[in-house]
Amino acid sequence: MRRLPVFFVIDCSESMVGQPLQAVQEGVDFIMNSLRTDPYALETVYVSVIAYAGIVRTLVPLTELFAYQACELPLGGGTHLGKALDHLAKEIERSVIKTTADVKGDWKPVVYLFTDGRPTDDYEGAISRWKAKYENKVTLVAIGLGQDVDFSILKRLTEHCISVDQIDQDYVKNLCKWISASVVSQSISVGQHQDRQDLLPLDERYMHLAKERLTFRKSKADDRTVTIVGRCQKLHHPYILKYSRRLQYGELSDLNINIYNFKLEACTGISEDYFSWTDHAAEKAKINTSVLDGSAGCPHCYAETAFAMCACGSLMCYDGYSEYAVCPWCQRQISFSVSGGDFDLTRGQG
Repeated sequence: MRRLPVFFVIDCSESMVGQPLQAVQEGVDFIMNSLRTDPYALETVYVSVIAYAGIVRTLVPLTELFAYQACELPLGGGTHLGKALDHLAKEIERSVIKTTADVKGDWKPVVYLFTDGRPTDDYEGAISRWKAKYENKVTLVAIGLGQDVDFSILKRLTEHCISVDQIDQDYVKNLCKWISASVVSQSISVGQHQDRQDLLPLDERYMHLAKERLTFRKSKADDRTVTIVGRCQKLHHPYILKYSRRLQYGELSDLNINIYNFKLEACTGISEDYFSWTDHAAEKAKINTSVLDGSAGCPHCYAETAFAMCACGSLMCYDGYSEYAVCPWCQRQISFSVSGGDFDLTRGQG
């Protein structure tokens, strides 16, 4: 039986922290469990999972569906779409069987590419290489999660661009139901020695074809989401604060000028793996605290604030009453005072 290779390429950047990444994790698990209930899929489908943030890694190499073992999606700084495309191309070359005079190779691979924003690496060359070699050899479905996706880039990769307006369990689960049905439909067609590539109808309550071509300002960091990493002073575990852009004033003084700030959305613990998935060579962007609205307690030790800054420039938590503390980053003993003004912080790429 000829194989149907299906690749899931998933954005695991900082902006996905919290509920979005959890929803996608549950969605991937749902897809795999659903496919295992279909006899056509069990016979033909082989799956692979690739994650990308500041680096790209294959979490699951191309594997027969029944042998697939669930993987945990990581989190890291950066959205390196260009590197993800090059990595995907290498995986296709390495694992997809080509048709020769003696052997019938695999069916045309299907790729589901997830992202919630825009790339933070140099993606132009990777897009050109992909289009030159794989545009007609692979069915690529690009899925934009949330309101901040740059579809002007995704539409250069594929005509199959799907927009999911919200990144929560309900929306993502319905998206994954559609993906499961699409893979099953494709597996049935290849089982019947056909190769149809048409998309199944979309449930317009949760997703729609992306027709707009919004273009975002290019920068070294995500301009819609701000992430800042800190460490628990007592336990030394890392955590991340996520701020999302909000309109503060609109059409100021009738000049059609909008002013934005960033509202705290989440403060959650992260694993040490975050640092291995982050691009440390990227330029360190700054953010001024004047545009950040909201603070939170430490998610590890429940100290009063997770927004205390050491002289080394790193964030840590502080209980509000200890006279001295030891910075979990630089190990220096420090004392805190209430800041009289705003200051700059190193932020993540998003």
